[in-house]
Amino acid sequence: MILWLLNHLSTFFLGLLLVGGFVALAIGGSVAARRRFPHLAGGDHNEMVGVALGMFGAIYGIILAFVVVTLWTQLENTQSIVATEATDLALVVRSAEVFPAAERARVERSVSDYVHAVVETQWPLMREGRPSYEATADQTHALYTALQAYEPAGPRSETFYGEAVAHLNDVAAQRRARVTMAETSLPPLLQVLVYGGALVILPLTLLFGLRSLKMQLLFVSAVAGLIGFSLLLVMALDRPFAGELSVSPAPFKEAALAQFWQ
Repeated sequence: MILWLLNHLSTFFLGLLLVGGFVALAIGGSVAARRRFPHLAGGDHNEMVGVALGMFGAIYGIILAFVVVTLWTQLENTQSIVATEATDLALVVRSAEVFPAAERARVERSVSDYVHAVVETQWPLMREGRPSYEATADQTHALYTALQAYEPAGPRSETFYGEAVAHLNDVAAQRRARVTMAETSLPPLLQVLVYGGALVILPLTLLFGLRSLKMQLLFVSAVAGLIGFSLLLVMALDRPFAGELSVSPAPFKEAALAQFWQ
């Protein structure tokens, strides 16, 4: 459900939907609570509610901060993995420039097949939450086959051949890391704490009474808006390959790899 929302709705519209929904729920709940229990406006229970709000708010704030920082770090690491994989591929192409024409063409053709498979086949699967190693398995094997078919002659060729093999091994490692990151999501226990905590904090704000209805609605709207925006941030960061904030495949189309997209 979350993946579908991220992939089919803009972040702005999703924010309006989520934040607006929480604010509307808070306003409606506050008005209903005051009508059902008029004595709440007198603030008879404010001391008890204030203690509960402070305690739950502090715990929830710590959990939410931990989750957001963790997910942001995960997003940055994923971007670094993608950039490193693309860079290593580009270095394979650069190292192959000293190979004879036939061997160089074979390597470049294999690299071209690989980047197209990553961007056009594997990336959509990761975006839909269905990452697959098999999507680029044949292309990865073809890359190794292209290098293994060449027998370097002379120190210069041997040096660059060794560099190409080393970078190709790094490509394979980064490919596995990228697919692993696409499979990773927030653990169920943390999801319960993050989303369930919002369902605990919001009702508590409805019990905090203020004589002015406008001030009451402003208070609950501010809390609901903050919670809604925080949950939007968690949803967007928890899926590094989905939505508008997702990791881009652009590095596979840049620098030495750009020639394969002309």
